[in-house]
Amino acid sequence: MIETAAMLAAIRQEKQQELGLIRQRLLVCAGTGCVAGGSLKVYEELQRAAADRGLAVSVELNEEEKTQKQDGVAVRKSGCHGFCEKGPLVRVEPEGILYVGVKPEDADDIIAALAEGEVVERLLYKDPYTGEVFVREEDNPFYRQQERLALANCGVIDPEDLWEYIARDGYAAAAKALTEMSPEEVCNEILEAGLRGRGGGGFPAGRKWLLTRQAPGQQKYVICNGDEGDPGAFMDRSLMEGDPHRVIEGMLIAGYAIGADQGYVYMRAEYPLAVQRMQKALDAARSQGLLGENILGSGFDFDIVIKEGAGAFVCGEESALIASIEGERGMPRPKPPFPAQSGLWGCPTLINNVETFANVPPIIHNGADWFRTRGSESSPGTKTFAITGAVANTGLIEVPMGKTLREVI
Repeated sequence: MIETAAMLAAIRQEKQQELGLIRQRLLVCAGTGCVAGGSLKVYEELQRAAADRGLAVSVELNEEEKTQKQDGVAVRKSGCHGFCEKGPLVRVEPEGILYVGVKPEDADDIIAALAEGEVVERLLYKDPYTGEVFVREEDNPFYRQQERLALANCGVIDPEDLWEYIARDGYAAAAKALTEMSPEEVCNEILEAGLRGRGGGGFPAGRKWLLTRQAPGQQKYVICNGDEGDPGAFMDRSLMEGDPHRVIEGMLIAGYAIGADQGYVYMRAEYPLAVQRMQKALDAARSQGLLGENILGSGFDFDIVIKEGAGAFVCGEESALIASIEGERGMPRPKPPFPAQSGLWGCPTLINNVETFANVPPIIHNGADWFRTRGSESSPGTKTFAITGAVANTGLIEVPMGKTLREVI
């Protein structure tokens, strides 16, 4: 149980040390697209091949192992790497090697190459226009113009491992907000950052937070809109699958900022993997005291539950979504009043989408000025896009605000 911010910081340092002692990590994409392409079988075969060569090491090291470098390979599942067109994907760290179109039968060659300090050239990405071959993910033209902020952990950590998230500064922003900032200061930091709602409306998130905080009423709620019913869209799904704790942390900070003790994640039932990973993350956070009562010894109570939608497109609209959570038919309601004034069960309610909440922890952790160094003056930050259809490479990208549609395509 993590009882204080100091305990959280100590655990972070310990987990960073453990990860730093592992010579190499193989990160197998376990997002929905790659899973559909057979990545879980690739994961199993890589584990088997590493064990056959005596190279398999665990991320969880015992006391003796923590004192020396581990000369082996830790095979881990990760969230979506974004390059869906070329999945299943496998990333080799710390070198940053990216293998594309990996099949289970490639596992022995990958492990053998790692043992010899070589690469499997036939699995590297080859540009269809120039014929150039790229070894490192960062050099790949698909990633070159991207800036992954909301997606920073997707494809880098195991989404089902709370400790890997903590090692990447997970819940540090929540600790800062709960122990060093007032609720008003948190709202103002989001307002000064210029974060706009990433669900499509673009309403300033900080202003919405302040309006909800200032609304009269003892009971208030936070809702994360993960319905995402737009055809071809999978940005929010990939975030919930690949970095669920980031979304939870954003909601936790929002709850503190507006004075709410209860949150809901409204998710499409057609997203079974996202539902599974969000639930596992919620259970893990709750078991360690990062959700529930007296979080990090701050006196603040907050918990989150999942509400699965039945697939109605209209429930992506916030008032219809609220009606669905209440057990009513998902029908839009006239505005005003807005949810910030009268939302769930007539109480002031803050609703933001998944990507908006995913931007909150880095803003609180690094500050509003840091966030404003990217994007445009009127809309700072980055935006994720799902690219589908008749394009060279379909997938999930994240670029600074201000990029043109031509540049994106």
